[in-house]
Amino acid sequence: MSAPVTAGTLDRAALRRIHEERLDWRFRAVPAALHGLSLAEAAARGVRLFDGAAGFLGPFVVLDEPALEHNLRTMADWCARHGVALAPHGKTTMAPQLFARQLDHGAWGITAATAGQLRVYRAFGVSRIVLANQLVDPAALHWLAGELDRDPGFEFCCWVDSVRGAELMTRALTAAGAGRPVDVVLELGAEGGRTGVRDRATALSVATAVRDSPALRLAGTGGYEGALAHDAGDAALARVTSYVDELRALTLALAERGLLDPARPILVTAGGSAFFDRVAEGITSGWPAGLAVLPVLRSGAYLTHDDGFYRTVSPLGERPRVAGTPFRPALLAWAQVTSRPSAELALLTLGKRDASFDEGLPVPRLHRPQGAAGAVPLAGHTVTALNDQHAFVALPPGSPLEVGDWVGLGLSHPCTVFDKWPLLPVVGADGETVVDLVRTYF
Repeated sequence: MSAPVTAGTLDRAALRRIHEERLDWRFRAVPAALHGLSLAEAAARGVRLFDGAAGFLGPFVVLDEPALEHNLRTMADWCARHGVALAPHGKTTMAPQLFARQLDHGAWGITAATAGQLRVYRAFGVSRIVLANQLVDPAALHWLAGELDRDPGFEFCCWVDSVRGAELMTRALTAAGAGRPVDVVLELGAEGGRTGVRDRATALSVATAVRDSPALRLAGTGGYEGALAHDAGDAALARVTSYVDELRALTLALAERGLLDPARPILVTAGGSAFFDRVAEGITSGWPAGLAVLPVLRSGAYLTHDDGFYRTVSPLGERPRVAGTPFRPALLAWAQVTSRPSAELALLTLGKRDASFDEGLPVPRLHRPQGAAGAVPLAGHTVTALNDQHAFVALPPGSPLEVGDWVGLGLSHPCTVFDKWPLLPVVGADGETVVDLVRTYF
C-alpha cells in the first residue's frame, strides 16, 4: 500500500532574489553589454547567443528550454503512472531555480549528497530533503539540529549503515541539544557497490542501535543501485533487480521485528537515472496488505538527460525499454574552431575545464559557420581528446569547419557539467534566444 504523496516546497522570496543578482566579470561567458544588469533584466532583453560583438564569449554551455520542460513533464507523468514519489538528486545541477521547477512538477523532495549541499538547499527553504549519505560530522549535525528546531515544517532524513555511525550521530545531536529526533534510513549496500550494510546481521544490529538511540528514528530503507551496473544489458538489469528485491526483503524483516514505526509510512528509496524502471517496479510491489510504504526515486539527471551515458542506458533514452516518450538532451556546449592545422584535424576552444569527460567525450552535433544566420546539423565529426582548454576533432573528408566557425556539442553526464558553470543561459525554441539565466551554487 502506497502512502499519500505531497510535493515539497521552497522559499519563493529567496528564489526571486537570485534574479536580482548583478552580472559582471565573474560570469565569464556573459557579454560585457549585460554587465550591471540583474539576471531578470538581462533575461528580459531577449539577447541572442551569437549577436556579433555583443554575443556570448565562447566556450559556453546552454540549457534548452523546450527540452527541459519536456523532461520535467515526462518524468512527472511517468512517476505518477507508476505510483512512485520523486526526490531528484539536486547535486546534478545545484540550481535552486531548477529545483523549483521540479517541485512545481510534483517532486516530493530534493536529494543532497553532502552537508554543504544541504546548507545551500536550506538557504532557499527546501522543505523536504534526503541526504543520501551517513552524516557523522559533529559541526554539520549541530547545524542540522538547530535547523530542525528552528523550522517545524522542515523534513529531513539521512543514511545510516553502521553502529558506529549511529553512535556518532547520537553523540553529536545530544551535545547539540536537539529537540527533534533525526530520521535515518538504513542503507543497503552490495558487493562491488559503495556504502551500505553488506549483510542482514549487520543491518539488524544497526537498526537496533537506532531504536535504542534517544536522538534517532528509523524511517525506512534505501540505497543506490547505479554503482552495480553500467550498461543496460540483461546481466546488468538482473543485478539491479536482485538488489531491489533484497532491499524490499530487508524492509520486511525490519517491519516484522518491530524496528519500524507502524504508525508512519515506511520510506523505501533508491533509483538513479539509469535504472529507475527496475527500481520503481521493485519498491511498489511485493508489499503485504496494510503495510504503508512510501516508494521514492532519487533520479536527477533526467532533467537534462544527455548525449552520452544516459542516452544509452536510461529507461527513456535513445532506445526506450519502457513505455513513454523519450527524454531529450537539454545541455549543449558551444565552442569555436580556433585552429585547423591539417585537413584531418580541428581544435575547438573547449576543454576539460568547460565540459564533462568522465562518462564520454563531447559529441559534435551542430555547425554554425562564421556570420551565418543559424546552425545546421553536423555529422561524421568526432572529438578524440580534451586538453584543459582544447578539444581535438577528427574531421571527415570535405569537412565544412573553418577557423572562426562555431560547433555545438552534446555532452555526457550532466553532473560534471553544471559544476563548471556558475551561470547558464536558457535558450528558447530557436536555440539562440536567451529566455532565462540559471545560477548554480557549487
